[in-house]
Amino acid sequence: MDDTRTSRRFPVHLPLKVLGNENIPTGTTANISSAGVYLLVDGGLEIGSSIEFEITIPGESIGSGNDVPVHCQGRVVRCDSNQESGRTGVACVIEQYEFVRTAEVGG
Repeated sequence: MDDTRTSRRFPVHLPLKVLGNENIPTGTTANISSAGVYLLVDGGLEIGSSIEFEITIPGESIGSGNDVPVHCQGRVVRCDSNQESGRTGVACVIEQYEFVRTAEVGG
């Protein structure tokens, strides 16, 4: 598999939780494109495996009073060891995503 880039990448650093995998509970995004996302996580994942994660968009960055979670399902296409951060870089194709609605406090 070559590393041909099909879309522009944006350097966006957002917190995330990998769901359903207790060995990799948290990480951050390194960049996002229309084709996928590059994550920095503790531990590693297998190329070709499915991944489910939640990215948190800070409310103040989009003019909201609340942070906005985005639930994503994807597939791992590449893993890179990142010696500088001690984390693993994981390139994922996002196959499905959904903005998670949260109940607003107050009334």
